[in-house]
Formats: sequence, C-alpha cells, structure tokens
Amino acid sequence: MDKMSSTIKFLRALSDPTRLRLLLLLVEEEVTVAELQEIMGMAQSRISASLGLLKREGLAADRRVGKNIFYSATEDAGGAVAAVLEAARGDLPGAARDRAALVLTMRKRKDRAAEYFNRLAGRFGRVYVPGRSWQALAHALLGLLPPMVIADMGAGEGTLAQLMARTAKKVIAVDSSEKMVEFGAALAREHGFKNLEYRHGDVEDPPVDSGSVDLVMLSQVLHHVPHPARAVASAHRILKPGGRVVILDLASHSEDRARELYAHLWLGFAEVEFHQMLKKAGFSKITSSIVSREPDPPHFQTLLVTAAK
Repeated sequence: MDKMSSTIKFLRALSDPTRLRLLLLLVEEEVTVAELQEIMGMAQSRISASLGLLKREGLAADRRVGKNIFYSATEDAGGAVAAVLEAARGDLPGAARDRAALVLTMRKRKDRAAEYFNRLAGRFGRVYVPGRSWQALAHALLGLLPPMVIADMGAGEGTLAQLMARTAKKVIAVDSSEKMVEFGAALAREHGFKNLEYRHGDVEDPPVDSGSVDLVMLSQVLHHVPHPARAVASAHRILKPGGRVVILDLASHSEDRARELYAHLWLGFAEVEFHQMLKKAGFSKITSSIVSREPDPPHFQTLLVTAAK
C-alpha cells in the first residue's frame, strides 16, 4: 500500500469520534479497557469494538500482562495521522475531559503503589515481598568499588542504601513514598550515616542532577513503575560518563495475584525487554542473568542486569 492509500485508510478509521478519542488517549499512555471505561464513561463493548478496529488498521497494539490487556498507540498513530490528532485535541468534544481523566487514572495507579509501601514502612524484612532476595542483592554488591556516588532508586526504607553507604562516598536514596523516606532518614540518623541522603521523588524523573552519580541501583522497583523505560532513561541522565546502572527485578512470571497482593504493575520482565530499554536509553555493555530462584511456588526468579553509559 502506498503512503497516500495508507493515510486515507487511517483517516477513515478516525472518522468516528469514539475511535479518535481513544487514539488520543493511547498516544499518551498504555491503558486497559477497564481504565478506558472509567476515563470515557462508555460501555466495555463499545470501547472493545473501537479498539479492535484501531488494531486492524495498525493504529493500536495490545500487550497481555497476566489477566490484563494493555492497549497503546503504534508508531504509525504518532506519525501518519499526527496532524489529525493534534487538531482533534482542541476541537473534539470530550477530548479535554478525557485527558484530565487519564491524568487522574495514572495518578491512581501510583497512589495504589504508594499506599502499599506506606503500609510496609518499618516492616521490611518481616513481610514477604516477591524477589526480595539477599542472595540477589549480594550479587549486585560484588561489583561495587569505593569511593562512589550512588543513587538508589525506589530505595524504600533504605536497607540496601545503608549497606552501600558503608563503603560509598555518598548514597542518594530516592523513593515516592513519603513515609518510606521519613522512616529511612530516621534509620540513617540512628545508625550515623552522614553520607546517606534520602529524597522524596519519582524514579521516572528523580530529583538528582544530571551527570552526577557513578552508579544507579534499581532494585525490585521497575515492576512498580508505570513507565519502566522512563526510569531507565532517567538513570542514564543522572549517570556520569562511564557510570553504570544495576537492575535487580523479577523475571517474567504469570502470578497475577501479585498485582493485588504486592501492588505490582508489571508481572516481571524478559531479559530482552531490559536489553531493548537500556539500548534505547543509550546504554552499552549490557549483561543479564538469572541470579536467584525462590524454592517455593510460584518460584519467583530475580534478574540481574548491568549496563554502562
């Protein structure tokens, strides 16, 4: 199909206001049908039918995670019909409301995770968390060479940060849960760590200066993050040239209960997904391996991934 025919086909698909509203949302975020129902106030059948047509025309794609299916726009949706989408943002009835509702929906995702970790503050080590393996952490710590400036993203109460602070020049522990930050900072003062600083912030856009750290640690955090690729890109931003990122996270699994039990947004990651994210962010010298497998069902496995800026 030539470029003109393809464009006409896309425009025909977008002649329906519902499909156009859907695509405006999908170019912003990856969402489920249930979330789209809440955002748009429409029946599931109408949304599913419109998504099906957008998929057939190559404007939308889906990705299954456990029992949930996430929908997003394809590259074609952001390119061939970009002008139509831009015009629709200001003129299409309901588009502005949809966008505001999308922001609220994404905030709810983060709030659910924050609420879970606020409840856990002060109880880590006494509460089971999938993939929290000291064996896996030991593998990550083997490569650390002092003195370093280290950013521990999604640090929680900072057990790992405190371990690294024993030999590091400085450790910056970032977490989105205010109570985790308060609890971790209190522990750091109690244990006399003057080189350990806690900061409240989002790992997708951490409050850390660009090019200021030698090592970024992302330990069991990316499966809680709405946009893992953004967190990886931010890790690249804050690293000095030659700096390294270390990722410890769950390997892909099918334990859908982890969403409700542990506030997981992602059911682990395949090694190839990490390689793609890191490469796109600008990293090189990427390595990955399974470093831990839990003995009890569902046998969560932990991936160790490293890369250099």
